[in-house]
Amino acid sequence: MSLRCAILTALVERPATGKELTRRFDSSIGYFWHATHQQIYRELGNMTGDGLIQPHASQVKGRGAPRTYEITETGVRYLREWVDTRQEPVPLRDPLLVRMRAAAVLGDVDLTDDIHQHLDYHRSLLQTYRDIEDRDFKGPLTSRRQRLQHLILQAGIDSELSWTEWCTKAAKQCAADRAEG
Repeated sequence: MSLRCAILTALVERPATGKELTRRFDSSIGYFWHATHQQIYRELGNMTGDGLIQPHASQVKGRGAPRTYEITETGVRYLREWVDTRQEPVPLRDPLLVRMRAAAVLGDVDLTDDIHQHLDYHRSLLQTYRDIEDRDFKGPLTSRRQRLQHLILQAGIDSELSWTEWCTKAAKQCAADRAEG
C-alpha cells in the first residue's frame, strides 16, 4: 500500500484542500496509515502530475491560496485497480518486541518504563477509538459504507485491546523478574 492510495481513498470520499486532508489524516485515516503533513503535500503534487487528482483554485487569489483537490477518472481507475489487487498480509514489525527479545538474552536490561509508555499510548488510542465509535456509530448501521467503516474502527479497537492486555502482562512479568533479582 502507499500513501497515494490512502489519499485517493480520502478524495474519493469527498474533495478536500491539502489542509483538510492533513486534518483528516490526523483524525481518522492516519490511525491506520500514518503520514506527515509534508509527505501528504509532496504526494499531492506527484498525484497531480500523474493525472490522478485535479486541483481547483479557490476564490481567494494569491500565493498560498488553498486549492481543493478532486479525484479524476484516472484516479478512480487507479484506486479501483489497487483495491481489486490481492495483497499479502504484512508481517508485524515492532522494535519493542525485538528489544524485549534482546533484553531476554542480555539479562540485565529493564524495559519496564518503555512498556509502561507503550501501555499508556495504547490505552489512549483505545479511548480515542471508543470515543469515535460513540460519536460516529450511535445508531443502526444502515449503509454498507457505515458497516465497513465501523469494521475498520473495530479492528483498531481490537488491536488496541490486545496491545493493552499484552503490555499489562509484560509489565507484570518485568516486575516479577525485578523482584526475583
